[in-house]
Amino acid sequence: MDHSHHHHADAAEMPMDMCSMNMLFTWDTRNLCIVFRWWHIRSTPGLFLSLLAVVALGAGYEALREGIRRYEVQLAKRADAVPQDRENGGDRDDNDTETTPFLRTGQAQAEVNKRAHLIKAALYGVQNFYAFMIMLVFMTYNGWVMLSVSFGAFVGYLLFGGATPVVKETACH
Repeated sequence: MDHSHHHHADAAEMPMDMCSMNMLFTWDTRNLCIVFRWWHIRSTPGLFLSLLAVVALGAGYEALREGIRRYEVQLAKRADAVPQDRENGGDRDDNDTETTPFLRTGQAQAEVNKRAHLIKAALYGVQNFYAFMIMLVFMTYNGWVMLSVSFGAFVGYLLFGGATPVVKETACH
């Protein structure tokens, strides 16, 4: 099949408002768009500000992870403070008063755990969405952007990850 009549424009012939989609590693920032068409790098100051934003995104992800970890610890403490119903195998008795920590009339530990699980599931979804968005940023295959993502993870871990192990449980970021 003859393809000589097809015209393939190279990067030099691309219009200035066109985003390039690199599928190979590059350091070239011409026509670089980061995830969205509106995040189009058009100047050196724009590149610098975008790279700072990517660093902030990476650090923000680590801050989110640490916030979720702290929230889970507090949630576990609250759930443990709520007595279980006797009929559900717990040790709740009639001596519980309005001042019993986190006790609401008729509320059992199982109900608190259900609500906590729902909140944790929502936070897990937010964390995964964030991680996949950072993965898409990384997948610009632009060396400057990739370094910024990694530097953001470094800064985020430095600021927020003091009590967490270095080993990650999320594979995409």
